[in-house]
Amino acid sequence: MAALIFLGVVILAAGFFVGMYNSLVQLRNRVKNAWSQIDVQLKRRHDLIPNLVETAKGYMSHERETLTAITEARAKAMGAGTVHDKGAAETQLSAAVSKFMLTVENYPDLKANQNFLSLQEELTTTENKIAFARQAYNDSVMSYNTYRESFPQNQIAGAFGFKEAEPFEIEVEAQREAPRVSF
Repeated sequence: MAALIFLGVVILAAGFFVGMYNSLVQLRNRVKNAWSQIDVQLKRRHDLIPNLVETAKGYMSHERETLTAITEARAKAMGAGTVHDKGAAETQLSAAVSKFMLTVENYPDLKANQNFLSLQEELTTTENKIAFARQAYNDSVMSYNTYRESFPQNQIAGAFGFKEAEPFEIEVEAQREAPRVSF
């Protein structure tokens, strides 16, 4: 009888630990899925930018520096590897796009170009999708990290190599600072 009770306790404990392990796997996979959603939107953004630049080139012949900056920032963002590096590169790309859009204001013919307006609207929509995907990803990271760091899950996470997930952050100061226009 005592052996049967002991066996029952062992089976219950094993089931408890298996459940925690499976929950860690499930949360980690949600983080990976959320990251892939960000990646899709960033690729879409990276694909739109050359079209915007090409459309603007004919109008902005005196703005080579701005066009070069946005192209270089895009290349850097596409080549970034870690979540942190992508965040830093995307911050630089956002700043370059903002400067580009401010420069466009000086070219009324470009602002009236239907192709440019269409691309600009698509970029704005993509930026919104990136923001939503980033929020979903960071929520998944928070859930995973909280579960992973809680006791007794932290024991299983440590034993099986579940690493901390890194949130995707874009520098807020770069987004908050209003662009200055002088005449």
